[in-house]
This record gives sequence, structure tokens and C-alpha cells, in this order.
Amino acid sequence: MAPRLQLEKAAWRWVESVRPEEISQEHIELAYRISLPACKRGTCRRNCKGNPNCLVGIGEQAWLGDIDENAFHNIDDPNSERRDKNTFVGLTNLGATCYVNTFLQVWFHNLELRRSLYQCYNSRAQEHKTEMDYEPQSICEHLQYLFALLQNSNRKYIDPSGLVKALGLDTGQQQDAQEFSKLFLSLLEDTLSKQKDSTLQNVIQQQFCGQFSYVTVCNQCGRSSALPSRFYELELNIQGHKNLTECVTEFLKEEKLDEDNRYFCESCQSKQSATRRIRLHSLPPTLNLQLMRFVFDRQTGHKKKLNTYISFPEQLDMAPFYEVKEGQKCVYELSAVLIHRGISAYSGHYIAHVKDARTSDWYKFNDEEIERMEGKKLQLGIEEDIAETVKSQIRKPKCGKGFHCSRNAYMLVYKIQQEETPDPSKTIVEVPEFLQRLVDQDNHKFEEWCSEMSDMRKQSVDKGKAKHEEVKELYELLPARDGQPYEFIPLDWLKKWLDDSTATKEIDNTHFLCSHGKLHPDKVGDVKRVSQPAGQVLYERYGGGPKLDGSALCRECVGQRCRVLRLKNQLNEDYKEVSNLVKRTSVEGYWVGKASLRSWRQLALEQLEDDEHDCNDHSNGNGSHANSSKDCSPEVSEGNEESMKMLNEDIVCSHGGLSILETERKMVSSEAWTKLRAYFPKALEFTQDQSPCQQCLTLEQEEKDNEAVSKMMALDQKNQLLNLFHEKNRPILNKWPQDTDILYIVPMFFVEEWRKFIRRPTKSSPVSNVGNSLLVCPHGGFMFTYDSLINGDAQHIALLWPSEWEVISKLFMVDQPISIHCLKQSTKTGATTKYTTQPDLCWECREGFLFQQQKDLREYTQATIYIRKILEDKRMIKEAAPELNASSSEAEEEKEEHSKVDGEGDPDFNQPQDGAKRLKLSDSTLTVGAASLGCNPIKLGGIRRSTRHRKLRGEKALIVSANQTLKELKIQIMHAFSVAPFDQNLSIDGKCLTDDSATLGSLGVIPESIVCLKADEPMADFAAMDDVYQVGMPEEGFKESAPSTQLC
Repeated sequence: MAPRLQLEKAAWRWVESVRPEEISQEHIELAYRISLPACKRGTCRRNCKGNPNCLVGIGEQAWLGDIDENAFHNIDDPNSERRDKNTFVGLTNLGATCYVNTFLQVWFHNLELRRSLYQCYNSRAQEHKTEMDYEPQSICEHLQYLFALLQNSNRKYIDPSGLVKALGLDTGQQQDAQEFSKLFLSLLEDTLSKQKDSTLQNVIQQQFCGQFSYVTVCNQCGRSSALPSRFYELELNIQGHKNLTECVTEFLKEEKLDEDNRYFCESCQSKQSATRRIRLHSLPPTLNLQLMRFVFDRQTGHKKKLNTYISFPEQLDMAPFYEVKEGQKCVYELSAVLIHRGISAYSGHYIAHVKDARTSDWYKFNDEEIERMEGKKLQLGIEEDIAETVKSQIRKPKCGKGFHCSRNAYMLVYKIQQEETPDPSKTIVEVPEFLQRLVDQDNHKFEEWCSEMSDMRKQSVDKGKAKHEEVKELYELLPARDGQPYEFIPLDWLKKWLDDSTATKEIDNTHFLCSHGKLHPDKVGDVKRVSQPAGQVLYERYGGGPKLDGSALCRECVGQRCRVLRLKNQLNEDYKEVSNLVKRTSVEGYWVGKASLRSWRQLALEQLEDDEHDCNDHSNGNGSHANSSKDCSPEVSEGNEESMKMLNEDIVCSHGGLSILETERKMVSSEAWTKLRAYFPKALEFTQDQSPCQQCLTLEQEEKDNEAVSKMMALDQKNQLLNLFHEKNRPILNKWPQDTDILYIVPMFFVEEWRKFIRRPTKSSPVSNVGNSLLVCPHGGFMFTYDSLINGDAQHIALLWPSEWEVISKLFMVDQPISIHCLKQSTKTGATTKYTTQPDLCWECREGFLFQQQKDLREYTQATIYIRKILEDKRMIKEAAPELNASSSEAEEEKEEHSKVDGEGDPDFNQPQDGAKRLKLSDSTLTVGAASLGCNPIKLGGIRRSTRHRKLRGEKALIVSANQTLKELKIQIMHAFSVAPFDQNLSIDGKCLTDDSATLGSLGVIPESIVCLKADEPMADFAAMDDVYQVGMPEEGFKESAPSTQLC
């Protein structure tokens, strides 16, 4: 099918030869495209909007043919959330809580710990009524309930948010996993110690606690001393080691204490060289070995991960490492491996491989996903195939039988080896009845949810099947056959009817009506012509209206369109003819604006387009052309042509008469005016005898008289105050004139406005009031001191000689005289000079004014400061890194400053290197007085900025705000200078800036400040720069902010 515009042109091609009064029914049907052939399926890639008979591509493809019933709903099978038989239950990752989930799964599989937790007294759970949801309170209650759900829940995974919230953990931030393990076991030990049952009070110690001592031997006297200690896990250094045995051996090796680290011997009563080692005394049934992968990097000041391969056995014999008592077991079996995926200490993902105590099968716990390993061997698999970003790839060493290698394992859990045929009762842990009731309640809720989801799926499928049958039935009836009755249905409604995701509303045809209540010709592309039987079925089922059938074709709208299109075709010929007629000089005729003559064709075209859509503009206010070209300015080139809507508007004055400006109008012949009037029947007509507007002539004469008076006034004032106008022979405060002891003060704003009037008296308004109230506070006191006027405040005022003040007092209204007096007195020590003002200084408002100035300097936004990089020899260097947030003119400033090498010879460079402040006053107005004093603010205008800061080489400008932290500034500096934040030493005015959390305003960084940057030696790994600086506050355990890292 042809494009929409071609179809529209073809529908109205007949207007070239048919006048409006000659229109027949055939022409009307051509305009509404009734006879266009319908498109066949497969011929159109999308629906032809220009063809009302095209019913292809409106959404029918989804319904024709066979449809899978799963297409009728978007509800997942609830059984996919059901726990599989003989599998364990997963834990939901709440954002960055994968490290918590791994430990919970490991502790759940510690049968002794689980059995002991079940025995804890829980009155809330035992007395709980099943009609209400159970909400645990203490950590022990949460862990009890969580373990019971992990054991007997029907869900595939459960939500641990209750426990996480009780621990005060931030779900969006990862804590140190090893630190979390220590803190949680300590918290659990403290909770269980308060149980009344004595067998439960020491469960954590019995399961995880071992004993060792620090043995120190004096090299001088041989005296041995031991300091006993308990441990819950052994922290093993892996750096430089290849297997677990080496790590344990290093943990227990002797350490020399000499030089500054000597030991105070009780026998020798002095510091002596000594040796110290750790001696193991007893090992717990569950031995936790922490592989210290996350270590502190002294070079960067932050943690890093060691991706070193470590080999560890499935069976660990601890006999070589301590004195084994007779009958004591010392062989351990591997029961869990905790893995950290990722190369950074501040991001990554945690999973756990755990051995089932009952079946000896290995399982991988990855949050919600649980996978049983084939066979009965540990398979670390993909966890060891994480792509490295470091340059050198470390090859995985070969492992012997019974050993495993990992570069991501950070914790190993070993359990004491049991007998070949252990007691079956030891591997079975029953859930207590009071907890099983809570689990059954949760399972009941889950089954109800599954049933509800299944019912919703079934309803959606039944509804979809019914809709499928309806569409197949009606779509065959939709096409209207030639000569048969038809109806118009909105295209959008048909699409929504065929879109199963939206509810089908009633049919609404009101948007497509013209002012005559029929189908507007412009809307034929938004509707589809369907057979009358199909239309009747749709109206009966869905309702709506008004119905648009074959009688809804509007003859009036087609006739109007025909007239407009014919005029459009004639417009170009008339334009050429009018242009030739206007070139001829006419003595008699009509006045036409010159701007109108330049733009009349554009105006006429817009008028015709408005007429073309006039019917739609008045149709219920819903037409698409309601905002027609009447609202658009014609695109013409001069003056008021941009706002013209009608011919001759440019020569009509504000009183509705002929404009007095003869240069803006032209006399045209009657023939030319007749052609113009055909396009603009409502335009104002002015014959050659029409007189200009009398009111405008009177106003023009008055304006000329006023200009003459202003010129005379300006000349008189200039002659009387000639020196003030030319700024000659002006008094200066720090060089007080000898011939007077009084000077008068007026605002500089008054003087500048007066000079504007003197220079252009006809363009500026005369000044009538001196306006000294600007310089006086609400209490009537003066706002400036003699010293402040000398030191910069003089830019707000102008000094007058007494003779000048006398003239000004006569010429202008003076609201408040202000003067400054010089009093010379003779004393025994010599002559002294004292300066006073009239009125006196208001100290209260003066202090408020100074306070507000300082406050403004510390409450700024988007201000410029300068970062100056210095070296040890106080010489700056030129950085090649791009400047971010710098002003657009800085590149040119850098070019201008090439003459000075590294700032040598520049007087600005010789100031103290710690930086100096550039203070600036506000560009616009200055607020006088503080709100705390209850005074009304007084604004002083015309305050000029100081000279622009001259940037030195190696100095960069940054845009900052007062509420920005020092940490955020360091990140900006990192991008501008390629210096890591922890290598930056910043100072201002000799004061070091160290508090990263403090705001710039509180640190005294104000607009135009110079902050000195001294860089330490850069860190080796710049790729980790951004990642490392994500660290916020140090780890402080539960209920505190954890270090900021990426989410799992």
C-alpha cells in the first residue's frame, strides 16, 4: 500500500477540476477513501493508517492459529517455588547479604548446634496462637525459627530478613565476612549463656572453642612463662604459602623478641631477648580455619584480596601440631568450604560448599539456589574459574588424591572424625513440637498462596481461550464488502481489543466528530471501516458510540476542504500578480502595511489552513487541530511581523486608528487590494483619504515637548555639577582636603543613575531623589566607619564638596543628609585627627552586616576554588590530566600564562604556598544587617567584583559547594590531577585538611580560595583507585554502618 501522504493526496486530487457546489456522493466517498482495496495478510509489515479498509497488523497475529495456553498468563508456576524432595532450603539474598547466608547454612549443618538451639526455652513461640503471624524478638528466637524453616519448610527458599534486621545489618552493604563470623558467634555465646538449662550455656565453647597459650622463653635465664588463651577459629596467614600445613606451621612457629621488641623477664628483672611461640593444648570438635585472604595493604592504606592458591586436605591430622593425650582424637574431616568470588576485598559474592552429615553428600549453597554435587566428593568447579584482571595469570597447581586447591576459599570448617558406623540418632535432629507448629503455619500459608496462584493461572487461561474464540469468530466478519452497509470503529480501540494485557473499554467515537456531528475527513486515518454485522456485535458486547455508518460522511466538511484546497492552488498565481501591482506607484487606492506586504502570502496560507481545520476546531474541543497554526507566529524576518495574525495589523495603532508612521505603510491600487481582500475579508481597510489617529498625534507632540524639557534640565544640572559629572577634582578620604572639615556622602548608585540621565536625557528618566536611606540602617544609623571606607567600602558611596551638596539639596529631594567630619585637636603629645559621621555609626547593624558577609562566604553553591599542586621544593608542576568542572575560558588563560616558567617571577606565586583566600563581594546586591537582629535587610547596588584570579601553571579550577564534603573534593581532584585520594595532602592558609566527612564550608574553604595539594608517592595499582575509595567508615560490627561495597 502507498504511504499515508500519497493516499491523502490521491483522495483529494479531484478538487482541481471540481468546484464546491459541484461535489457529488462519489467525490465524498473518494475523500473518505471508501473504495481503497483492503490489504491482504502478509502484504503489509504494519497497518496502513491511511487506508480505512486495512485490517492487517492491528494485533490479530497473536490470535490466529494455534496458541499455547501459557501465552494467556504471565504467572509463573507456583510449584517452581516448592522445595524439591530430598533437597535443602535456600536463603533469599536481600541485596548484599550473601555472606550472612553462607554462614547460616554452615551453622545449620552443625547438628550439635542446631539440636542445642532447638532446646532453648522460648515462651513466646510455645504460647503463640496460630491465628496470628509469629514474630521472633531475640537473636536466639530468630535463629530457632530460621533453622526450623530450613529443616521442614515446603518453600524452595525462605526470607532471613527478620534475623538480618534484628542484627542491625545494612542489606545494601557487605561487611567483612570473617569479622561477621566472630561477632555473631560471640553474640550467640552471650545469648546462650543466659539460658537456665546449664547444658546449653556452654554450647558454643563446647563446639568451637579450643585452647592455646603464648609461651615465652628468656634467652638469658631460660625462664619460661605461658599466657593461656581461648580461640574459636585459627587465623592462618596464606601469603607465601602453598598448602594448609605450611600455614599452620607458620602460625605455631617461634618468634624472636629482640632489640626494641625485647621481653621483660621477671627473673632477670630487665628486658631480655626471648623467643615466643603458640602452643596448642586442646582443639574443639568443630575447627574453623580462617584463611587470611583479606589483608591490610600498607602502601594503599586499605584492604586487598590475596588470590593465592592454597591446597587443603579432606582429612586433616592435627597430631603433629600439639601434644595428643591418650585416647584423644586428632583427625578432622572437611565439612565446609566458604568461597569468595571476585578479585577485590570490597566487592564480590559469597557461596558455601557444605557436606551433609547424614548422607556425606556435598552441596553448593548459593543464596536461593542449591545444587547437590555428583558423587560424594567436593567439586569447587566454576568458583575457581573467575577471570582475573591482573596481568599475570596464576596457573592452578596439581592436587593429589584427597586434596583440593582454591584461590577463593577464605574459611575451612573441619569436624572431628567419627567412627565408621556412628549412632544414627546423632545424625537426626527433630524439630520441637512448638517450632513445628510455626513451620506448619508457614507451610499452610505457602500452600494457600500456591492454590491462589494456580486459580489465577486457570482464570487467565480460561479468559484467554474465550477471547481466542471471539477473535477468530469476529475477525472473519470485520472486512466490509463493496456495496454492503458498514460502520467505522476506532483503530486504537481495535488494537486494545486485540491486546489481552489491557481491559477492553466501551467504543468512544466522540474524538472523531466534526462540528456537524459526523466523521471528520481528517480522522479517517484513525478509524477502520468494518462490516455492519461485525460492528453490531462489537457495540452489543462492549457498548459505546455514537455509531458512525455510511450516513456519517460529512458533505459540508468535504465542501469546505475543497474550497480551501482550490484557494491554496491559486495562491501562488495571485502572489505573483499582487507583487507586480505593488511595484507600480499608485496615487489613489488603499493603505497597506509594508510588513503585511512582505508576509501576506504566509499569512494567507496559515489562514487557509485554519479554515481547512475550522470544523475540527469547533468539534467538542477534542479535535487534533485545536492548537492550529493560529497559535504559531509566521516565520518572517522583521519587527512586529513575528506577532502578526492579520493583514494590516502593522499599521493599526493602539487606539484602533491608522498609524501616524507613514514610512511603515504603502499605497496600493484598488485592483491589488481586491485580491488581498479575497484572502483577508476581515482585514481593516484604510483609503487614501483616511486621516492618521488624532490621539497618537497629540501624544507624539507631548513627547517631543517632554524631551525638550529633559534636555534643558540635563544641561542645567550638568553645568552646575560639571566636576561631579566628569569625575574631576574629587575629594579623597585618606588625603583629607585642607580647606574643609566636612564632606558629604551620597550613594554611588544615585551618581551613576544621574550620569546616565545627563548623557541621554531623552532615553533615561530624570533622577528626583538622592536615596541616602540605602546607606542608613532601620535605626537611622550610618552603616560604614571611616576605616572601612578607606579599606574598600568606599565603592558604595560618592564624596561631595560642601558646594556640590548645596546644589544637590536644591535640585533633588534629600531624604537623609549624611556627612563625615574631620576634627583636629592639639594635645600635649601633638596634633590628633578624629573622624566622625552624621548620623552616628550603628554598631549593632554594622556587626550584623559583617556577620552576614562571613555567612555568605560559607553558604555558597557552584563557586570556583583553585587547586595548586606543589612539590617538596615549592615548585609547581604542569599536569596533563584533563580539568573537570573548570570554566570554559581556562584553556585560553593557560595560553596567556606561558611566559612564566612554573610560576617564577610571578608576585602571586611568592605568597605562602599553603594558599591565600580571594575574598569577593556579591555581584548583585549586598545584604546589610542580620536576621537575628530583627532588622529589615538593606540592599546596596552596584558592588563591583575584584579583579579576576590569575591562574598559575599547574593550577586548576574546580566548581564546588559549601555543603560538599572533603571526600567528594578529593574525588574531583583525583580526576583532575590523577592523584589517588589517599595520596592527597591538602592545606589552606597553612592548615591541613584531614577530616574527609567535614564540609568545605566548615573547613574554611570559601569562593576563590587556593587549596594546596601535595601528593605522596602514587599507589602501584591505579585500576583499584575508584574501588578502594568507596570505603566509608571502619567496620564496627552490628547496628553500625558497614563498609560500602558493590552489591552481590
